Amino acid sequence: MRLEAITWERLIDALAERLATMEAADGSRWLRVGIDGAPALGLSASLEQGGAASAPGYLAGRLAEALRIRGRSVHKAGAFGFLRPASLRLEYGREDPDAYHDAWFDRQALWREVFQPLEPGGTGRVLSDLWDPVADRATRSGYVTLPPGGVLLLHGPLLLGHWFPFDLTVHLKLSPAALVRLTPEDQRWTLPAFARYEAETRPEEAADIVVRVDDPRRPAWSGLG
Repeated sequence: MRLEAITWERLIDALAERLATMEAADGSRWLRVGIDGAPALGLSASLEQGGAASAPGYLAGRLAEALRIRGRSVHKAGAFGFLRPASLRLEYGREDPDAYHDAWFDRQALWREVFQPLEPGGTGRVLSDLWDPVADRATRSGYVTLPPGGVLLLHGPLLLGHWFPFDLTVHLKLSPAALVRLTPEDQRWTLPAFARYEAETRPEEAADIVVRVDDPRRPAWSGLG
């Protein structure tokens, strides 16, 4: 796959312009966008004032701002707001990469609380998060109604390959060496999970748009196609 250098600003503008004119392929009144990437991918403080952030969350936040400027309502949600309870996700220990890949994220809850309300004929009534991993209990967040014409931005790791009805997907790609370099030591136990994701899901092939972020300050992308 050929990738071209691009700035975050140009990338965000291009995505926002595409989404501002898109319609859902299945006739839904909402667009559903997935921004997939490793959570340990830190962006330098020069990109986001106040310190490091995950690249999927950073891109989702900037894209949400750009879409709102263009008059589109946005609902931004992170996969880490839909973790399963500790008794389930940590059943095989706190550092089991297969459990991280298979069991950490409550994909049924994402279907129920995020995607089903945005299906054709849905209510648009969605949740931003469901589970607090620190307190290990429900967040009790209120529902939000995304008006017709609105855009869901779901960001986080391991999003592809689950038949989520995304209208557009962006995969933030890291080489194996860059993933090791950008992953803090206490999170490196997750690396085999991302190696498995690459081998089984092939996110670079599954995504509509690929953005290489080995150097988060100098992204390169595959274009809009």
